Amino acid sequence: MTETPTPTQTPPTPTETPKPPRTPTPARHAQHTAEPPAGTDRRAVVRDALGVGVAVGLSGFAFGVTAAGSGISVAQACVLSLLVFTGASQFALVGALAAGGNPFTAAAGAFFLGTRNAFYGLRLSQLLALPRAVRPAAAHWVIDETAAVALAQKDRSAARLGFTVTGLTLYLLWNLTTLLGALGAEAIGDTAAWGLDAAGPAVFLALLAPMLRTATERAVAALALVLGLGLLPVLPAGVPVLVAALAAPAVLFLTGRGPAGTSPKGVRP
Repeated sequence: MTETPTPTQTPPTPTETPKPPRTPTPARHAQHTAEPPAGTDRRAVVRDALGVGVAVGLSGFAFGVTAAGSGISVAQACVLSLLVFTGASQFALVGALAAGGNPFTAAAGAFFLGTRNAFYGLRLSQLLALPRAVRPAAAHWVIDETAAVALAQKDRSAARLGFTVTGLTLYLLWNLTTLLGALGAEAIGDTAAWGLDAAGPAVFLALLAPMLRTATERAVAALALVLGLGLLPVLPAGVPVLVAALAAPAVLFLTGRGPAGTSPKGVRP
């Protein structure tokens, strides 16, 4: 009797279980989510502040040349930069004097332009929260450039750093280049031919343009431009600047006349 061979049973192949995904270690995970070091942010603030301070500070040379061309002495130009230290007002003053305007009218126009710094001060006093002992000195540096750099920062520490670096750099360079410009005016000759008196207003417009975000702000700027340029040939020097200031209340009055607090068509507050 023949025995039938028993089939050989092969052991079942074990099924490979998938490996669970690797969980990143805390150290490795921290490398991907860590914030940039604080030193990097401070260096960026100093870099931006120095860039603004140097770029605008060099335009003090144009002011010195323009001031000398308007009949102001070197000493007077330097005192203006030391004590007034607001470029737009200084250019407005010497520009009106160079055009033969009345000194009182020229001073009034320059003073009115300088009042905008008081509004900057209201905002910066809350942001910087400086000790009382340094506030009088810091108030002298409240201008367009320092306000722009400080308000662009994320926290109070960075704002203080940006304000200080911008103010110090700009104050030193502005006064130095004012002196050099006033001394070198004779070597340049006819300052009007070089158009250096346009440097200050150009810098001011470059800082102002990005701030015109709403239709109301743009309407005020446009109306002020029309009033200033349109009245320039018919009014004494310095007076068109004062009249152009009426653009703000005029636009605000018109925007407030819409029904139920709405604005006129095409003007958004």
